[in-house]
Amino acid sequence: MDIRPLLIILSVCGQMQAITVDTDYGGLPLQIDRFLGEPTVFTLRNRVDSSWSWMVNNQDCSVKCDCAIQWPTALFCDHKGLEQFPESLPSRTQYLFLQGNMITGFNSKALANTTNLRWLILDQNQLLSERLDGRSPFNLTQLVNLFMNHNNLTEVPAGLPGGLKQLRLAYNQIEKIGPGAFENLQNLTLLLLQGNRLKTIGETDFKGLSILNLLDLSQNVLDTFPKHLPPSVQQLYLSHNAITGMAEDSLQGFNRLCYLRLRNNQLKNDGLTPGVFNVTSLVELDLSFNQLTEIPFVPTTLQYLYLEVNHIREFNVSSLCRTVGLTSYSHIKILRLDGNKIKYHQLPPDWVYCLRILQNIYI
Repeated sequence: MDIRPLLIILSVCGQMQAITVDTDYGGLPLQIDRFLGEPTVFTLRNRVDSSWSWMVNNQDCSVKCDCAIQWPTALFCDHKGLEQFPESLPSRTQYLFLQGNMITGFNSKALANTTNLRWLILDQNQLLSERLDGRSPFNLTQLVNLFMNHNNLTEVPAGLPGGLKQLRLAYNQIEKIGPGAFENLQNLTLLLLQGNRLKTIGETDFKGLSILNLLDLSQNVLDTFPKHLPPSVQQLYLSHNAITGMAEDSLQGFNRLCYLRLRNNQLKNDGLTPGVFNVTSLVELDLSFNQLTEIPFVPTTLQYLYLEVNHIREFNVSSLCRTVGLTSYSHIKILRLDGNKIKYHQLPPDWVYCLRILQNIYI
């Protein structure tokens, strides 16, 4: 995913929040609430002095795992060459780090003793869909974050617990979403599915996701803008697909959409219905690295517009401002047009009246 240093991804558009940002997992900044004691997903290997930071009592820590004295509810079993879940997991475990192993699956007994588990990190293993017991995580009523990026899954795991808030399935081999896969996940706010093999989105694929905030479908093989997406989404990422156009109703009902990224697709002006981006809640629109020949119509409330590396030859003021007056102007702060076929001296003289609060323009 493209992380721009200019913008911080916020869960509430327009509000600044004090967050800690990590970028290891799915390429997405991870927000960590220090007041709740939520941990970073990073391994602690080589970060602390083992002479004082780790328990050595086998009764308190599973074999082949590490337990930090200052973090008794976390169990670090990452990068241990494990082929299966460690045995005798302590009942106190709330944060289980198993990334970087060779685990291919697990059954319902693996997590039977960890009923208070909140985070389960299984990134960079060799998980196979056919080796996952659909019942295994079902009884984990406290689980809020499930990370399964960079595995070999071909479908969304079944039996996911209803308390999940974050589900990360990026960079697997998922080709389709099964019926009712997310129907029980009414609390889910973040869903990562980038780097898979999704070709189409079915009418009921995202049924049940009533408060989803961020949806990443980048780096799949979608050739049309997907319908039936959750209208609650504020951050929608569809970069690096093969989308050629968008229908008039593609964004209908997305009244809270703030960030829309469609870079590295095959978008053409004749495939875009005029006004398709006229969503007044939009803050950022990324249409870079496409095949556009004209600046598309965008709402005057938009603040960040990225159009670099297209085939644009003309600067159309009317695409950014319907009229220009004392209270009628574009709110764009950043406009990127570099890598197109237009030069700065070709800009019409009235562009400055339209973009009167512009901070940076790149041509």
